[in-house]
Amino acid sequence: MGGHRPALAGSHFSFKVIPREVLEKRAVEQGDIQFFELGALGLEPIVDGQRLTVTLTDLIVRQDDIPAEVRGSISHWSQMLDYWAVDWDYQDDTFHNQWQSYRTRKDPKLELKASHTYEEPGGYRVMVKAIDILGNDTTKVVEVTVGAARASASR
Repeated sequence: MGGHRPALAGSHFSFKVIPREVLEKRAVEQGDIQFFELGALGLEPIVDGQRLTVTLTDLIVRQDDIPAEVRGSISHWSQMLDYWAVDWDYQDDTFHNQWQSYRTRKDPKLELKASHTYEEPGGYRVMVKAIDILGNDTTKVVEVTVGAARASASR
């Protein structure tokens, strides 16, 4: 797998494998259900005044979950990403898709950077949701402060 991994460089990830014996035995034996491990998402938020730019820097998916014929054709981590979306003001309840980039047959390239300008300065929680080529979703929340702090009136 090629590609530079600045945001997750030096991070150590270990995937926890769910023992198959704790799963519904019949479903596993019949192959009705396939379980995939969760991935990890790298983000770089940059604030410029009241404008926030979020750049995806990495998506780590457990390689054993990707079919060998697909794995061999991946040269950059972003090829494991099918779709991603941003909720610019996540409120701990429901993800509100306010921006997205997705692949189509006509245009298979994904944007890896998204920007938003906030009307009000202050602190915001931003949730990014990424869907990989296996259909798994990985989310990450970052907290940002945009705009200058309001100065108190002096007397």
